[in-house]
Amino acid sequence: MSSPAIPKQDRSIVLVGLMGAGKSSIGRRLAKRLKLPFVDADQEIEAAAGCTIEDIFRLHGEAAFRDGERRVISRLLDGPARVMATGGGAFMDPQTRARIAEQGLSIWLKADLEVLLERVLRRDNRPLLKQGDPKRILEDLMARRYPVYAEADLVIESSTGPHEDVVERIVDALVARAARADGAAAGQGA
Repeated sequence: MSSPAIPKQDRSIVLVGLMGAGKSSIGRRLAKRLKLPFVDADQEIEAAAGCTIEDIFRLHGEAAFRDGERRVISRLLDGPARVMATGGGAFMDPQTRARIAEQGLSIWLKADLEVLLERVLRRDNRPLLKQGDPKRILEDLMARRYPVYAEADLVIESSTGPHEDVVERIVDALVARAARADGAAAGQGA
């Protein structure tokens, strides 16, 4: 028996979650699997600003960064369907969250503290983690952000192991979501 076809995506898939959840690395693999372009919103912000996110935070502050992030994500959502990785704080902005809800399909890559810590400590380019103990900072971010991330259209566990496993969980969730939508549409037509 063959598996159900992956539904064609007419809206961008927007990956949200904390730093270290795997939005960029999983996003690239998901885009390839869905035959869609991939874009990392943080890279687009850096290109638009002409400097790194770390420099934007240092020179202009978080509020200026969030303003630029909001504009860049809005512009990307206006384009063709794609898989988009967003920064950890993007979905916290009510305007950005509303725009994603209108024009995209949000997927929260949910990871536990140990997974996040193991991943983020591999690199030294996380401005928020330079403000104290990374574990405590992540715990605080989880407490504040996880209730908001829970508003995403889909929630997928991002665990240790091959990223391809997470990609397949996302694909399964997209297939199931499309089947529910088809069933609801068929029920309305009866």
